[in-house]
Amino acid sequence: MPSVFGNLSKIPELRKRILFTIFLLGIYRIGVFVTVPGVDRGVVQKILGGSGGFLGLFNMFSGGALAQMSVFALGIMPYISASIILQLMAVVVPAIERLQKEGEMGRRKITQYTRYGTVMLSIIQGIGIAFYLESMTSTLGEPAVTTAGWGFRIMTVISLTAGTAFIMWLGEQITERGIGNGISLIICAGIVAAFPDALFSVATYVQKGLMMPFTLFLVTVIAVVVIAIIIFFERAQRRIPVQYARRVVGRKMYGGQSTHLPLKVNTSGVIPPIFASSILLFPATLANFIQKPWMQDVRDMLSPGSAAYMFMYVVLIIFFCYFYTAVTFNPIDVADNMKKYGGYIPGIRPGKQTAVYIDKVLSRITFGGAIYISAVCVLPSLMIQQFNVPFYYGGTSLLIVVGVALDTVSQIETHLITRHYDGLTGPKGPRIRGRSRKG
Repeated sequence: MPSVFGNLSKIPELRKRILFTIFLLGIYRIGVFVTVPGVDRGVVQKILGGSGGFLGLFNMFSGGALAQMSVFALGIMPYISASIILQLMAVVVPAIERLQKEGEMGRRKITQYTRYGTVMLSIIQGIGIAFYLESMTSTLGEPAVTTAGWGFRIMTVISLTAGTAFIMWLGEQITERGIGNGISLIICAGIVAAFPDALFSVATYVQKGLMMPFTLFLVTVIAVVVIAIIIFFERAQRRIPVQYARRVVGRKMYGGQSTHLPLKVNTSGVIPPIFASSILLFPATLANFIQKPWMQDVRDMLSPGSAAYMFMYVVLIIFFCYFYTAVTFNPIDVADNMKKYGGYIPGIRPGKQTAVYIDKVLSRITFGGAIYISAVCVLPSLMIQQFNVPFYYGGTSLLIVVGVALDTVSQIETHLITRHYDGLTGPKGPRIRGRSRKG
């Protein structure tokens, strides 16, 4: 094992990418503790530090920045919401759909629109947070804002919008010049950063007798089983056999070999639960800022743990599993490429019939992947709530952390293998198949 990790330092490019990623994630974690000007962080921590519901979930995705009322309090959620809006618009707006098919230039244009949308959503959410901060007072009557007014509101909007834009830039830099998907790594870093505090809380409960050792053991077993299930399904594939006909070009003969088309059970990765959470967090956040009775009913209905929240969460996960798979994988293009190079699926006609067959298989395994993600995200969280465990690492958190870790390790292993080094699992170990870097 030491020799395996020693190979990481033998490749200058890989070493630079890893150090660059760690450096930018460190900058992100430092920025979490930079408070918005004019806010009493102590008062905000008293109010939001131990809050549950959607505020606790929002605080988790922001890496604790919301409880600190940091300039990073909005986290990366506006960027994710903007990405969702653009991908949904691509279905109904032909101009955006054409941009998706224009290759690199189209991708840059969509990225530019996503940035504009991120800024707009950050401004809207920043205004709501500014008004909400002015109304916040502790149980002792201490105000969260030292000097209220439009000066504070404008400064808060600028600070939060700049913070989100900076996080977005960090994520893009990690994706281009580092290792792994930058946006996913930032979310993962925020979740992992709270792990020591979560362990300390659990240990305190055990010492005070508020939690039985058997309950702790049962929760630990559940976490280990969930991690094992996640690893199994993230590496699961449905392999469609593909045969290439022999072709004679000049004096050389090409093709004639048999291969397979790998279709991942979970093609969308960790994107569906992140998208679903961001969609459910947005109306709940607005309901918390608008002090109207019917909006408070919406907030209560969309609080994590409620039956309505769980139902909508599962429905959105299943929807985004199919939606994101349809966006990132086009059976028609795959069938056309196979036909172009003389490939065919045994028993299936090349062209349209092949596309229909691939789409049918992909729809079936995507349904299984959607059920798996829904179960992993919902069931462990329900069991932890049932046992009243002060440990917020539910299935969604584990899915994100394990999925991002597998994706990052697979990219590191790709760098090692392409340079004739053994992968992280050793010369005889299994290869870790990563998913696409899209999203």
